[in-house]
Amino acid sequence: MGVTARGIGLLVAAVVLLGVGVRFAYPELTLLGAAAGVAVGYAALVAAWRPRLTVIRTASPDRVGRGEPATMDLTVRNTGRLRAVNLLAEDRCDNQWVPVPLLRLRPGRDTAVRYDVPTVRRGVVRVGPLRVTRRDPLGLVTSARPYGGAVPIWVHPRIHPLNAVPTGAGRSLDGRTDAVPHGSITFDSLREYVIGDELRRVHWRTSARVGELMVRENVDTSLPRIVVLLDNRAAAHPYGGGPSESFEACCEAAASIVTAAHRADLPMILLLVAEDSVPAATGGGTTAGAERGWAGLRARRRPAEHADAAPHGGDSPAGPLDRLAAAELVAGDSALQATATRLRRDRLGDTLVFLTGPDGRSDLGHVGALRGTYPSVVVGVVGTADPTPPGAAGLVVIDAADGAAFAAEWDRVRRW
Repeated sequence: MGVTARGIGLLVAAVVLLGVGVRFAYPELTLLGAAAGVAVGYAALVAAWRPRLTVIRTASPDRVGRGEPATMDLTVRNTGRLRAVNLLAEDRCDNQWVPVPLLRLRPGRDTAVRYDVPTVRRGVVRVGPLRVTRRDPLGLVTSARPYGGAVPIWVHPRIHPLNAVPTGAGRSLDGRTDAVPHGSITFDSLREYVIGDELRRVHWRTSARVGELMVRENVDTSLPRIVVLLDNRAAAHPYGGGPSESFEACCEAAASIVTAAHRADLPMILLLVAEDSVPAATGGGTTAGAERGWAGLRARRRPAEHADAAPHGGDSPAGPLDRLAAAELVAGDSALQATATRLRRDRLGDTLVFLTGPDGRSDLGHVGALRGTYPSVVVGVVGTADPTPPGAAGLVVIDAADGAAFAAEWDRVRRW
C-alpha cells in the first residue's frame, strides 16, 4: 500500500490546517484539516480491502519451439458474495504487462483473457502472477497485490532434421559389434504393472510386499549410448551485448541431435560443461548442486533420456529439451577440463558429441584426450563460417555458421 502524490499533499495540508487552526483558534481551519485527515484515512481503508479473486491459468501449449505460437488463457473469478469489484489488473508475461479488465465484476462472475506469449527467444518464459491494483475514488491511496502463481512456458531451441545419428560400437562379450542385438537381460528397476506386460516378468516378492503387481524392467547393456556435451561457458562464445548467437546455434544443434536420437530409439545423455546453469533456472545455482546432479546421473545410469521425458508438472526441467531451454552461459574457464576428467572416469556412452562456439577451439585438446574412452568423438564448432585448422586434436570437426548449416553439414559428413 502506498500514498499517491495527491494523498501526500492532502495529508500535509491536513497537518498544516490543524496546526494553524489550533494555534490561532480558527475552528474553520481546524474543521478543514480534520476533514482532510478523515479523507486520507477513509482512502486507506478502501484501498486496504482485499477482494476475493480466483485466478486460473492454462498455457496452450506449455512447451513450444522457438518462434512457434503459444497462448495463455487467464480466467479471473470474483468469489466474494457482497459486492462487485472495480479494479485495475495486469498480468505479467516475462518482462511485459498485459492489461486484464476487472471492471464491475459481480460476485460469482468471471472474466477471461487470452493473449499471445512471446516465443522469439529460447528460454523459460514466466507468466504471472496477476497484479491487482486498487485505488480509492479520490486517488489518495493505492495498493497492489499479487494473485495466483507463476506458470513457466518452455521455449525450446529450433530443431533441424537430421538423417542419421552416430551409433558408435556396441559393447558385447564377443567384442565390439556394429549391429546391436535386441533384447533385455540385465535388471534395471521395478515399475507398476500395466496391461500387456508378460506375467513372467512380475516380481512376486515385491508385489506381495507393496500390495500391487510390480514388473521387472530390464535393459540391454550392449546398446550403444550417445553423450551430447554442450559447451555453455561464456569464454567459448563471442559476446556482443545481447544473446550469444553462437550459443543459440549450439542449443539448436544439440536439440536436433537429441530429437534424432529419440526418433531412432537410441539411448542419449545430455550434459552441460558448466552444469550449474541448469540448477540456476530451477531455484539453485551452486557448484555443490552441480556435483550432486552429476553424482545422481552416475547413480541412475539410465539407458535413455528421451526428448519427451520431461515432466509436465512443477518447475523442474528434467528432459533434455527443457534443459536446453533453461541453459544459460556461465563463467567457468576450467569447467571443461573438470568435465573431461569426469567423462574419462565415468564412461557414459560410446559416442561423444561436443558442441562449442568459435572461441572454444583452443580447448579441443581436452576433448581429444577422450578418444581412448569413447570409440567415436565428434566436435561441432557452431556459430562461425571460418573452418577449424585441420588436424585439431585428431578429431572429426564440423564447422557451421548456425543450426541449419550444422544439420546440413552433419548429414554431408557422416563419417564417425
